[in-house]
Amino acid sequence: MLSHEDVERVAGEFLAHAGLELLNSELLQALWADYGFIYAVQAKPIASTASVSNQKLSVGDPLESDGELRLVLKIISPPDAKRDEGHLRKLFSYEVEQYFYDRIAPLLPPSFPVAGEKRNDLTAAQVYSAIKWLADFHGSSWSMRDDYTMHGLLLPPLDELEARRTVKELPPRSIWRNGGYTYLATRQTEYASLARRSNFEWSAVFCKHEGTASIAEKVAKFLNPKGRSFEAFIHGDVKSENLFSTESGDSVAFFDFQYVGLGLGASDLAKLFTCSVPLHMLVDGSAPLPDKIAMQQGELNLLKQYHQLLTRYETTDGTKYDFSDFQRHWETALVDWCRFQASWGFWGNTDWLQGRVRSVVSDESWRNWLNQQK
Repeated sequence: MLSHEDVERVAGEFLAHAGLELLNSELLQALWADYGFIYAVQAKPIASTASVSNQKLSVGDPLESDGELRLVLKIISPPDAKRDEGHLRKLFSYEVEQYFYDRIAPLLPPSFPVAGEKRNDLTAAQVYSAIKWLADFHGSSWSMRDDYTMHGLLLPPLDELEARRTVKELPPRSIWRNGGYTYLATRQTEYASLARRSNFEWSAVFCKHEGTASIAEKVAKFLNPKGRSFEAFIHGDVKSENLFSTESGDSVAFFDFQYVGLGLGASDLAKLFTCSVPLHMLVDGSAPLPDKIAMQQGELNLLKQYHQLLTRYETTDGTKYDFSDFQRHWETALVDWCRFQASWGFWGNTDWLQGRVRSVVSDESWRNWLNQQK
């Protein structure tokens, strides 16, 4: 484990490269599963290189009135013993996060928010702002698919490790080919465990083969990025813990871009609606939820808001992204998200999620649509 002295040595080296000197560092928190730490850092320009520091940091005018900078250091120090897929996913995710802040974040507008809540519902104002942020992020990414990024997409963790071992000249790595950390290709262990739970409702729903594949496999195949015009850069881990908000909630910004990659914007919405949107914004009334829940007006209104904001942007080939298509994508993303929760553990608006997915998978028109997808 890194000592505080080790952290300050590393911080000092980084800062010196930018023409800064370290004044103080304070531990804020440990990273998930003991993979490192986040520190608050105070620094000031070295007098002889003050003009250089602002240029290298590329953060506009970062100096505060006292001539100091307040920065955040995320330092990665993974456990030595782990070598499984989850370990690889975390290691590669930090590379993706670095790429995002180096290459993609400078293309996005700056925001100056305050921290959101820990695993909690957002206010209505924050929900609307979060939907707007996601629509803007997804839509603006349609114009960000430069060759450098697209040629360096990371594969699922085990495949990425094999590629790094066997391919002599891999392109510089960028973001995930499949954004997020819940897609089926990287959750085969959990999926196999779910399939063995013969008395569990969701085992039969997701794992039973219908023809050549199960519903989970058909859904995963559709959601897997394949160059379609409506695919976007998705955040991959949308929840209130990864959000900053103004005090009024009229503006928000997400952070923690370890799992940013290609995907459908609806996948980000599925997690947001389940984990952070108040239930009363999704369903009508306060009566107990039925086992099957058709889309209600609150959910529809939020989806329409997102779609209207998203379609202000032009898709990669200029084709129109109709709401009817988006709604099918939304239903499919809900099914995929429920599959992950069923294999990992449910949290959030779980009765709503399960009720919605029961409704979707029992809809013959959705099943027929899914079977027709290539």
